[in-house]
Amino acid sequence: MANADTAAAAAGQGGMKKSLTLFDFFTIGFGAIIGTGWVLLVGDWMILGGGPLPAMIAFAIGAIFLVPIGMCFGELTAAIPISGGIIEYVNRTFGRKMGFFTGWMLLLGNAPLCPWEAIAISTLLTDRFAEFPALAWLRSVKLYTILGADVYLWPTVIALCFAILVIYLNFRGAGAAAKLSSFLAKALLTGMVLAMVISFITGSPSNALPVFSQVADAAGGSATEATSLFGGIVAVLVMTPFFYAGFDTIPQQAEEASEGLDWKKFGLIPAIALLASGVFYLICIYSFGTIIDWHEFVKSSVPALAVLERINLFFYIAMLIIATLGPLGPMNSFFGASTRLMLAMGRKEMLPASFAELDPVSGAPKKANIVMAVLTLVGPFLGRNMLVPLTNVASLGFIFACTMAGFACLKLRKTEPELPRPYEVNGGKLGILCAILAGLIIIGLMVVPVSPAALNSVEWAITAGWIVIGFLVLMVFGSKRSSAQGA
Repeated sequence: MANADTAAAAAGQGGMKKSLTLFDFFTIGFGAIIGTGWVLLVGDWMILGGGPLPAMIAFAIGAIFLVPIGMCFGELTAAIPISGGIIEYVNRTFGRKMGFFTGWMLLLGNAPLCPWEAIAISTLLTDRFAEFPALAWLRSVKLYTILGADVYLWPTVIALCFAILVIYLNFRGAGAAAKLSSFLAKALLTGMVLAMVISFITGSPSNALPVFSQVADAAGGSATEATSLFGGIVAVLVMTPFFYAGFDTIPQQAEEASEGLDWKKFGLIPAIALLASGVFYLICIYSFGTIIDWHEFVKSSVPALAVLERINLFFYIAMLIIATLGPLGPMNSFFGASTRLMLAMGRKEMLPASFAELDPVSGAPKKANIVMAVLTLVGPFLGRNMLVPLTNVASLGFIFACTMAGFACLKLRKTEPELPRPYEVNGGKLGILCAILAGLIIIGLMVVPVSPAALNSVEWAITAGWIVIGFLVLMVFGSKRSSAQGA
């Protein structure tokens, strides 16, 4: 009955288009997870872990570690399929304040990644495409320097065009945005296959050996700090949650699922997206780690592109284009997820009620789309160094919300045992407890000062500032809601 009431209340807000298929949901999650890290940072992963194999083991463990969380999202979403569902799940189990705080922290984990991905596109254009003599004009007009990063006119303009494409498709509705996610998923898989083929033709498994060894002279003076295979695996493992962030975007658009969707199958989609991303990362790390001796591979800046440039110019250009398209996936998915979180907050009167208004034609949340559009368009003007601290902050917001989803899933089993659940977490309550434990461990790694993944002072300041703003927002709209109810 509670589920029916929630669905009816959501429907009462009206107008959301029912167009997303199971494959659409998969590509939304997969595209959010796989950006450009697999091209730009694969060398850093090898350095950190002391070789391709420790990095592969860490990414495999990371994916498996997060699967129970994905299954919790699957159970909750299949039972309560509404936009911005994380707010509803926590609100029903732990109250309005915790529901708001969880949504607010997930918004911190999602929204900043849209301008960040726009910056990534601008950076690739500036650093890579401008190296070609015919494209030197990309760096011909320097606008300014911000926090030590140069901002150029034409890369900024092109990055803005990419951002405008994502914004336009999201204004047209979830169906149009899903088509972009589908195209980008295919482009990313093409890049993975390209890396595999090059490794098979020119490489050798012996290039990934020894299994563990320290590197002291890698690009930019990077060095392996771990002193053992176990240490190398742990060093990479603590940062894998950031590179798996994004599967949480799948549930946020559940209300736009196509009519007749099999919700039992849907329940597995977040976990499948996680595992598919893990396989993708493993293949890419192995492929790039075996093209040449990995000790030589990591000596170049952005080694995945540098080694392809040395082997074959055609392969290099193809991979560069795919890498430049890569940021569109996370930008598109996080844009949609962030606007649905704002929509849910508007419905709950945690934000102005106008955030709950939908476009009558596209069914998209109007005001939330405008807010995210402005935030995304600002990105290319900020320079590559402006949003660096936000990456770890975003990870904390993401994993906090994931952990609260686990707690909500467990409590709902007790408070609403009759709630229809088309899909239930594999392993029952033990599986849910594994999800909660995984989330708490990752949070611990990010907040305990001695941890290699601990937030620094700047990141703590951003987090604290966001929390303070959140409390002010809740106080303002909470008091207005109380006054309205009293009247």
